[in-house]
Amino acid sequence: MLYFIIRRLLWGIPVLLAVATITFIIMHIVPGGPFDKEKKLPPEIKANIEAKYHLDRPVYEQYLLYIYGLSRGDLGPSYKYLGRDVNDIVKESLPVSVQLGLLALIISMLLGVSTGIISAIRPGSVADRISILFAVGGISIPNFVLAALLVLIFAHTYKILPPALWEGPRYMILPALSLGLGPAAYIARLTRSSILDVINKDYIRTAKAKGLSEPYIMMRHVLKNAIMPVITILGPLTATLVTGSFTIEFIFSIPGMGRFFITAVTNRDYPLIMGVTLVYALLIIIANIIVDLIYVYIDPRIRLE
Repeated sequence: MLYFIIRRLLWGIPVLLAVATITFIIMHIVPGGPFDKEKKLPPEIKANIEAKYHLDRPVYEQYLLYIYGLSRGDLGPSYKYLGRDVNDIVKESLPVSVQLGLLALIISMLLGVSTGIISAIRPGSVADRISILFAVGGISIPNFVLAALLVLIFAHTYKILPPALWEGPRYMILPALSLGLGPAAYIARLTRSSILDVINKDYIRTAKAKGLSEPYIMMRHVLKNAIMPVITILGPLTATLVTGSFTIEFIFSIPGMGRFFITAVTNRDYPLIMGVTLVYALLIIIANIIVDLIYVYIDPRIRLE
């Protein structure tokens, strides 16, 4: 297992290099520069600023300097947050984004799997129809629209929960729900279809013929085999929650990486944009490795190679 993890992490290096290269190229293809939105600077001051950040050098030299910095774990200085490195910004904001993403992932898994099970046990029932309605609505409504609705209902109308900021457990509920309900709807549909496919297999009928209880059959035989498609999407789901948190963090004024990413794009803060993109790419690589390890734990027939 250790060999598998090390090998996958090593394979992630060229992926990160490709992400860094593509992001660097895009940043330099887009018209304009990081200081074009400022008040017009005297030529001498502008030249000094560009020299400080190596923007006066050819593009290929800037790229080589950036890659060299990455090899030493240095994401570079921020152009807009004076006196702060991208590494410092990431260390400060990453725990918040990870916390929000994990809360949303827990909500989506618990709500999605449980709704899918209830729907599959009694197909065609009222509960099944309600779960289908929940799935269609959850998939159709964007998370920023859902966030606005939740704030309107729970913060402004009933004043049960705070509308924004990140200052305690109560402040985490609305952002996590806004981010997690959409994936929960998709997981519910996937769980329902997987259970309906597994529940008619011969080994399930054999378990029923042995007199095993319905809850035992569901947990030990049906769900264990039906959960594999759900586990498969955990990697892409993590990516969805990570990228979706950009908008949610901005709406709820959460001091996570998403807010810094949006302001970096607005201000053309090249090092911060590329740094945040690389960190998210690394998180997705790690999430996919964890999914592969979960595969082996659930189904011993799968071998790590």
